[in-house]
Amino acid sequence: MSSILLDFEKPLEELHEQLMKAKQIQEKGKVNVNTVIKELESKIEKTRKDLYSNLSAWQRVQLSRHPERPYTLDYINAITEGNFLELFGDRQVKDDKAMIGGFGSINGETVMFVGQQKGNNTKARQFRNFGMPNPEGYRKALRLFKLAEKFNKPIITLIDTPGAFPGLEAEERGQGEAIARNLYEMSILKVPVICIIIGEGASGGALGIGIGDKVLMLENTWYSVISPESCSSILWRNWDNKERAADALKLTSLDMSELKLIDGIISEPVGGAHSNHPEIFESVKREIIKHLAVLTKMDPEMRVQQRLEKFCSMGVYKEE
Repeated sequence: MSSILLDFEKPLEELHEQLMKAKQIQEKGKVNVNTVIKELESKIEKTRKDLYSNLSAWQRVQLSRHPERPYTLDYINAITEGNFLELFGDRQVKDDKAMIGGFGSINGETVMFVGQQKGNNTKARQFRNFGMPNPEGYRKALRLFKLAEKFNKPIITLIDTPGAFPGLEAEERGQGEAIARNLYEMSILKVPVICIIIGEGASGGALGIGIGDKVLMLENTWYSVISPESCSSILWRNWDNKERAADALKLTSLDMSELKLIDGIISEPVGGAHSNHPEIFESVKREIIKHLAVLTKMDPEMRVQQRLEKFCSMGVYKEE
């Protein structure tokens, strides 16, 4: 069980406490309570399945932010088995630590990885700017996309950001232009591009590395133009309606799949990705290998055309 429990996981905490006490009684008092232990373990398993089979949109948002959830570098190092060469800098301003990228290999094939990186402690979060890239982060990503295209290597992006950094200095250096440029350039890249939302997928900060032939979401992630809290603060002037906003935004992987805005959902272990890192790493790797096997065989021009048609067909509009 995770050391950090969310609000809706409280029933599990109580059961685990009972199980721990039963085991202590058996060890110290030498009393046979095997039947009680087995009943509690069975009840814990059933409760876990019940809890995670009927999650609300807000509960999935909470899971996507779980501090023990694996981040981009965790996935890259696991998928490439440590064979990852990180590249730095945008060749204009500086190296943005919130955006990482470089070459790694999957089953002997070289791939370009790019993604937002959050920190796993206070110091690391500040160092990584809480996973919120500046314009130089998106320009760094674009430089790596072009490098991958030059050497004909597939691109994998791992999306996990609460949004692009909203500071004044970021806007002064062209935050909007940098993201817009990425949208344009990614749509016409001649190499296969797979985008995977592994945590939070907020606003243009996520979309700036989210244009691909295949866009996948982990089961307990979200993808939306705005966070539930920000939506609540705009509509109701407070955060009290964040759960209502999460439902209305249709931001979960199931919602996005029904709306045909993504190409697939990657199942997570019962309890969320943070509950079993090796299992989720293997699931993501398997999906990448599966889609690359198909995409690499396609004609580049056909692949670009299908990518453009996919994104151009999204949404509804009416011409007067």
